[in-house]
Amino acid sequence: MKEIKKLSEDKNYTAIDLGNLDELMQYSLIHPVNKQEIEGKVFLKDATKASASEISFNSLPANSEQPYFHIHRKNEETYIILKGFGFFQVDGKVIDIKEGSVLRVAPEGIRGIRNCSDDIMTYLVVQAKENSLEEHTTADGTRVDFNPQWK
Repeated sequence: MKEIKKLSEDKNYTAIDLGNLDELMQYSLIHPVNKQEIEGKVFLKDATKASASEISFNSLPANSEQPYFHIHRKNEETYIILKGFGFFQVDGKVIDIKEGSVLRVAPEGIRGIRNCSDDIMTYLVVQAKENSLEEHTTADGTRVDFNPQWK
């Protein structure tokens, strides 16, 4: 099983390296409910010490599907397809997905995903509490005068 590499950490950040995304299948975890090993999935919340969201990188082998459908109690999920193509199902509705597809699913949406390609499908899932975003990007940001150290 591959381990997340910590690059650097200080008071205001944590930097990690997952390695090449083509190697995501080397990550695995034990599902906390059914105790089965899930290959190709790595959660980032603990590794990055995030406090407002859970992000996971996921891989599905060629011509396979997530072995279960699921819902959440509080968190919505946004799926971002990075590589591959297939189907995503929410509440019985099937949606064609491919690289560049983005889907947001409310907590109570019954969801599942299938990879129909002959290669590994790679996708990112961002999970956050539904209706918790009070401000976003430009409304929450403030520009500061600061000298870049990479020059």
